[in-house]
Amino acid sequence: MYSPTSLFISHGAPDLLTAGTEASQFLVDYGQKLVKPDGIVMVSAHHETTVPTVVSNPAPEMIYDFRGFGEELQQVIYPAPGSPTLAGAVVKALDIASIPVEIDEKRGFDHGAWVPLKLMLPSADVPVVQLSIQPDKDARWHFEIGQALQPLTESNILIIGSGSMTHNLAFMFKGGIPARDSESQDWVVSFADWINEALISGDVERLLAYRELAPHAVKNHPEEDHISPLFVAAGAAATKKAGNGRRTHRIHDSTEFGILAMDAYAFS
Repeated sequence: MYSPTSLFISHGAPDLLTAGTEASQFLVDYGQKLVKPDGIVMVSAHHETTVPTVVSNPAPEMIYDFRGFGEELQQVIYPAPGSPTLAGAVVKALDIASIPVEIDEKRGFDHGAWVPLKLMLPSADVPVVQLSIQPDKDARWHFEIGQALQPLTESNILIIGSGSMTHNLAFMFKGGIPARDSESQDWVVSFADWINEALISGDVERLLAYRELAPHAVKNHPEEDHISPLFVAAGAAATKKAGNGRRTHRIHDSTEFGILAMDAYAFS
Protein backbone atom coordinates (compact mmCIF):
# COMPACT_ATOMS: atom_id res chain seq x y z
CA MET A 1 0.00 0.00 0.00
CA TYR A 2 1.14 3.57 -0.73
CA SER A 3 1.04 6.34 1.84
CA PRO A 4 2.76 9.40 0.35
CA THR A 5 2.95 12.81 1.98
CA SER A 6 2.16 14.50 -1.33
CA LEU A 7 1.74 13.72 -5.01
CA PHE A 8 2.28 15.50 -8.28
CA ILE A 9 0.10 14.29 -11.14
CA SER A 10 0.17 15.31 -14.79
CA HIS A 11 -3.52 15.40 -15.67
CA GLY A 12 -3.10 15.83 -19.44
CA ALA A 13 -6.09 16.53 -21.64
CA PRO A 14 -9.60 16.36 -20.12
CA ASP A 15 -10.34 13.13 -22.01
CA LEU A 16 -7.60 11.36 -20.03
CA LEU A 17 -10.61 10.05 -18.13
CA THR A 18 -11.89 8.10 -21.13
CA ALA A 19 -8.79 7.64 -23.32
CA GLY A 20 -7.43 4.48 -21.73
CA THR A 21 -3.80 5.56 -21.94
CA GLU A 22 -0.78 4.47 -19.92
CA ALA A 23 -1.22 7.53 -17.73
CA SER A 24 -4.90 6.95 -17.04
CA GLN A 25 -4.30 3.28 -16.21
CA PHE A 26 -1.47 4.29 -13.89
CA LEU A 27 -3.85 6.51 -11.91
CA VAL A 28 -6.40 3.70 -11.63
CA ASP A 29 -3.77 1.23 -10.43
CA TYR A 30 -2.11 3.66 -8.04
CA GLY A 31 -5.40 4.63 -6.47
CA GLN A 32 -6.22 1.01 -5.71
CA LYS A 33 -3.06 0.75 -3.59
CA LEU A 34 -3.26 4.18 -1.98
CA VAL A 35 -3.92 4.32 1.75
CA LYS A 36 -7.09 6.37 1.89
CA PRO A 37 -6.39 9.85 3.31
CA ASP A 38 -8.79 11.65 5.64
CA GLY A 39 -8.80 14.63 3.29
CA ILE A 40 -7.14 16.00 0.16
CA VAL A 41 -5.81 19.47 -0.53
CA MET A 42 -5.89 19.71 -4.33
CA VAL A 43 -3.71 22.32 -6.01
CA SER A 44 -4.85 22.45 -9.64
CA ALA A 45 -3.23 24.38 -12.47
CA HIS A 46 -6.74 25.40 -13.52
CA HIS A 47 -7.49 27.32 -10.33
CA GLU A 48 -5.67 30.62 -10.75
CA THR A 49 -5.97 33.65 -8.47
CA THR A 50 -3.86 36.63 -7.50
CA VAL A 51 -3.89 35.62 -3.82
CA PRO A 52 -3.85 31.99 -2.59
CA THR A 53 -7.52 31.07 -2.30
CA VAL A 54 -9.02 28.14 -0.42
CA VAL A 55 -12.39 26.71 -1.44
CA SER A 56 -14.61 26.12 1.58
CA ASN A 57 -17.71 24.98 -0.34
CA PRO A 58 -19.04 21.85 1.46
CA ALA A 59 -20.67 20.51 -1.73
CA PRO A 60 -18.63 21.62 -4.78
CA GLU A 61 -20.33 21.35 -8.14
CA MET A 62 -18.60 20.47 -11.41
CA ILE A 63 -16.74 22.96 -13.58
CA TYR A 64 -16.46 21.86 -17.22
CA ASP A 65 -13.66 24.26 -18.07
CA PHE A 66 -12.91 22.97 -21.58
CA ARG A 67 -14.51 22.45 -24.95
CA GLY A 68 -14.14 20.15 -27.92
CA PHE A 69 -13.87 16.90 -25.98
CA GLY A 70 -17.34 15.49 -26.48
CA GLU A 71 -20.60 15.50 -24.60
CA GLU A 72 -19.64 12.47 -22.52
CA LEU A 73 -17.21 14.45 -20.40
CA GLN A 74 -19.81 17.19 -19.85
CA GLN A 75 -21.91 14.61 -18.01
CA VAL A 76 -19.25 13.42 -15.58
CA ILE A 77 -19.97 13.99 -11.90
CA TYR A 78 -17.41 13.63 -9.13
CA PRO A 79 -19.51 13.99 -5.97
CA ALA A 80 -16.74 14.21 -3.37
CA PRO A 81 -17.63 16.52 -0.50
CA GLY A 82 -15.74 19.64 0.35
CA SER A 83 -14.72 20.37 3.93
CA PRO A 84 -15.05 23.77 5.58
CA THR A 85 -13.05 22.32 8.50
CA LEU A 86 -10.12 21.30 6.30
CA ALA A 87 -10.39 24.60 4.41
CA GLY A 88 -10.04 26.38 7.74
CA ALA A 89 -6.95 24.33 8.56
CA VAL A 90 -5.40 25.32 5.23
CA VAL A 91 -6.14 28.99 5.94
CA LYS A 92 -4.58 28.67 9.39
CA ALA A 93 -1.45 26.97 8.00
CA LEU A 94 -0.93 29.75 5.46
CA ASP A 95 -1.60 32.41 8.08
CA ILE A 96 1.06 30.91 10.34
CA ALA A 97 3.53 31.09 7.45
CA SER A 98 2.56 34.74 6.83
CA ILE A 99 1.23 33.87 3.37
CA PRO A 100 -1.81 35.94 2.38
CA VAL A 101 -4.94 33.87 1.86
CA GLU A 102 -8.56 34.30 0.87
CA ILE A 103 -11.61 32.03 0.99
CA ASP A 104 -13.99 31.13 -1.82
CA GLU A 105 -17.27 29.69 -0.51
CA LYS A 106 -18.81 28.84 -3.89
CA ARG A 107 -16.26 27.45 -6.36
CA GLY A 108 -16.59 23.90 -7.71
CA PHE A 109 -14.11 21.28 -8.94
CA ASP A 110 -12.26 22.13 -12.17
CA HIS A 111 -11.08 19.36 -14.50
CA GLY A 112 -7.56 19.52 -13.10
CA ALA A 113 -9.11 18.21 -9.90
CA TRP A 114 -11.91 15.88 -10.93
CA VAL A 115 -10.28 14.14 -13.90
CA PRO A 116 -7.36 12.57 -11.95
CA LEU A 117 -9.46 12.04 -8.81
CA LYS A 118 -12.18 10.23 -10.76
CA LEU A 119 -9.54 7.79 -12.00
CA MET A 120 -7.63 7.44 -8.76
CA LEU A 121 -10.40 7.60 -6.14
CA PRO A 122 -13.65 6.79 -7.98
CA SER A 123 -15.60 6.23 -4.76
CA ALA A 124 -15.45 10.02 -4.18
CA ASP A 125 -15.68 9.51 -0.42
CA VAL A 126 -12.66 11.61 0.62
CA PRO A 127 -13.26 15.33 1.27
CA VAL A 128 -11.44 17.56 -1.23
CA VAL A 129 -10.46 21.19 -0.71
CA GLN A 130 -8.95 23.14 -3.60
CA LEU A 131 -6.18 25.69 -3.18
CA SER A 132 -5.29 28.03 -6.04
CA ILE A 133 -1.97 28.76 -7.72
CA GLN A 134 -0.68 32.22 -8.56
CA PRO A 135 0.39 32.36 -12.22
CA ASP A 136 2.42 35.52 -11.68
CA LYS A 137 4.51 33.92 -8.90
CA ASP A 138 7.57 31.72 -9.28
CA ALA A 139 8.66 28.24 -8.23
CA ARG A 140 9.97 29.37 -4.83
CA TRP A 141 6.63 30.97 -3.93
CA HIS A 142 4.77 27.74 -4.62
CA PHE A 143 7.40 25.64 -2.86
CA GLU A 144 6.96 27.80 0.25
CA ILE A 145 3.19 27.32 0.07
CA GLY A 146 3.85 23.58 0.10
CA GLN A 147 6.10 23.95 3.12
CA ALA A 148 3.36 25.86 4.92
CA LEU A 149 0.95 22.98 4.28
CA GLN A 150 3.34 20.34 5.60
CA PRO A 151 1.84 20.19 9.14
CA LEU A 152 -1.49 19.09 7.63
CA THR A 153 0.12 15.95 6.28
CA GLU A 154 0.76 14.79 9.85
CA SER A 155 -3.02 14.38 10.18
CA ASN A 156 -3.39 12.06 7.17
CA ILE A 157 -4.14 14.90 4.76
CA LEU A 158 -2.78 14.27 1.26
CA ILE A 159 -1.49 17.21 -0.74
CA ILE A 160 -1.92 16.73 -4.51
CA GLY A 161 -0.49 19.02 -7.15
CA SER A 162 -2.26 18.53 -10.47
CA GLY A 163 -0.64 20.05 -13.55
CA SER A 164 1.63 18.80 -16.32
CA MET A 165 5.31 18.02 -16.50
CA THR A 166 5.36 19.76 -19.90
CA HIS A 167 2.70 22.02 -21.37
CA ASN A 168 3.29 23.82 -24.65
CA LEU A 169 -0.18 23.67 -26.19
CA ALA A 170 0.61 26.24 -28.88
CA PHE A 171 3.30 23.95 -30.25
CA MET A 172 1.09 20.89 -29.82
CA PHE A 173 -1.78 22.35 -31.85
CA LYS A 174 0.46 23.83 -34.54
CA GLY A 175 -0.56 22.15 -37.77
CA GLY A 176 -3.44 20.25 -36.17
CA ILE A 177 -3.74 17.94 -33.18
CA PRO A 178 -1.07 15.20 -33.31
CA ALA A 179 -1.86 11.58 -32.64
CA ARG A 180 -1.96 10.70 -28.97
CA ASP A 181 0.79 8.11 -29.45
CA SER A 182 3.08 10.42 -31.44
CA GLU A 183 6.79 10.02 -30.79
CA SER A 184 8.03 12.08 -27.86
CA GLN A 185 9.87 15.27 -28.76
CA ASP A 186 13.51 15.28 -27.62
CA TRP A 187 13.11 18.66 -25.95
CA VAL A 188 10.19 17.31 -23.90
CA VAL A 189 12.09 14.23 -22.73
CA SER A 190 15.28 16.12 -21.86
CA PHE A 191 13.32 18.61 -19.73
CA ALA A 192 11.38 15.92 -17.88
CA ASP A 193 14.57 13.96 -17.20
CA TRP A 194 16.31 17.08 -15.87
CA ILE A 195 13.44 17.74 -13.47
CA ASN A 196 13.56 14.11 -12.35
CA GLU A 197 17.28 14.33 -11.61
CA ALA A 198 16.85 17.58 -9.69
CA LEU A 199 14.01 16.13 -7.62
CA ILE A 200 15.74 12.83 -6.87
CA SER A 201 18.99 14.57 -5.92
CA GLY A 202 17.22 16.75 -3.36
CA ASP A 203 18.92 19.87 -4.71
CA VAL A 204 16.08 22.28 -3.98
CA GLU A 205 17.91 25.43 -5.07
CA ARG A 206 18.70 23.88 -8.43
CA LEU A 207 15.10 22.73 -8.82
CA LEU A 208 13.71 26.17 -8.03
CA ALA A 209 16.05 27.71 -10.61
CA TYR A 210 14.70 25.34 -13.27
CA ARG A 211 13.67 28.19 -15.55
CA GLU A 212 17.31 29.23 -15.97
CA LEU A 213 18.99 25.83 -15.65
CA ALA A 214 16.74 23.15 -17.16
CA PRO A 215 17.03 22.42 -20.90
CA HIS A 216 14.18 23.91 -22.94
CA ALA A 217 12.41 25.12 -19.78
CA VAL A 218 10.62 28.06 -21.39
CA LYS A 219 9.76 26.05 -24.49
CA ASN A 220 8.11 23.38 -22.34
CA HIS A 221 6.41 25.93 -20.11
CA PRO A 222 5.74 29.23 -21.90
CA GLU A 223 3.64 29.95 -18.82
CA GLU A 224 4.35 28.42 -15.41
CA ASP A 225 0.80 27.50 -14.42
CA HIS A 226 1.04 23.76 -15.11
CA ILE A 227 4.35 23.19 -13.36
CA SER A 228 3.57 25.32 -10.29
CA PRO A 229 1.63 22.49 -8.56
CA LEU A 230 4.79 20.37 -8.69
CA PHE A 231 6.59 22.80 -6.41
CA VAL A 232 3.72 22.83 -3.92
CA ALA A 233 3.81 19.04 -3.75
CA ALA A 234 7.60 18.99 -3.35
CA GLY A 235 7.50 21.67 -0.67
CA ALA A 236 4.87 19.79 1.34
CA ALA A 237 7.33 16.96 1.93
CA ALA A 238 10.43 19.08 2.60
CA THR A 239 11.83 20.17 5.94
CA LYS A 240 11.41 23.87 6.57
CA LYS A 241 15.04 24.38 7.56
CA ALA A 242 16.87 23.15 4.47
CA GLY A 243 14.25 21.97 2.02
CA ASN A 244 15.71 18.45 2.13
CA GLY A 245 14.81 15.31 4.04
CA ARG A 246 12.19 13.99 1.63
CA ARG A 247 12.09 10.81 -0.40
CA THR A 248 11.09 11.37 -4.01
CA HIS A 249 9.94 8.74 -6.49
CA ARG A 250 8.99 9.17 -10.14
CA ILE A 251 6.02 6.81 -10.11
CA HIS A 252 5.01 7.26 -13.73
CA ASP A 253 6.40 8.60 -16.99
CA SER A 254 4.84 8.53 -20.42
CA THR A 255 4.11 11.07 -23.13
CA GLU A 256 0.90 11.91 -24.97
CA PHE A 257 0.63 13.77 -28.29
CA GLY A 258 4.44 13.81 -28.32
CA ILE A 259 4.33 17.01 -26.26
CA LEU A 260 2.65 16.32 -22.92
CA ALA A 261 4.96 14.53 -20.50
CA MET A 262 2.64 12.74 -18.07
CA ASP A 263 5.15 12.24 -15.25
CA ALA A 264 3.88 11.67 -11.72
CA TYR A 265 5.78 11.88 -8.44
CA ALA A 266 5.27 10.69 -4.90
CA PHE A 267 6.95 12.55 -2.04
CA SER A 268 7.30 11.23 1.48
